[in-house]
Amino acid sequence: MDRDLPRHNEIWRHFKNKLYRIVTTAQHTETGEQMVVYRAMYGEEGDFVRPLDMFMSEVDRKKYPDVEQEYRFVRIE
Repeated sequence: MDRDLPRHNEIWRHFKNKLYRIVTTAQHTETGEQMVVYRAMYGEEGDFVRPLDMFMSEVDRKKYPDVEQEYRFVRIE
């Protein structure tokens, strides 16, 4: 993976234009899979977890052909 990995307290934007703050990264106890724990910065600010590979993946162009953002999540500088 040639992109910088998410780090605690960074702000990342989802391709649907919502902002999230990274809580931490974690490892699944059974599979060893790397996960990202992140908090919504809107509404009730719920917490979410997603596999790192999925978090860092490209937007599905077949499903979302009009989205301009290349990746599912991008870090806000």
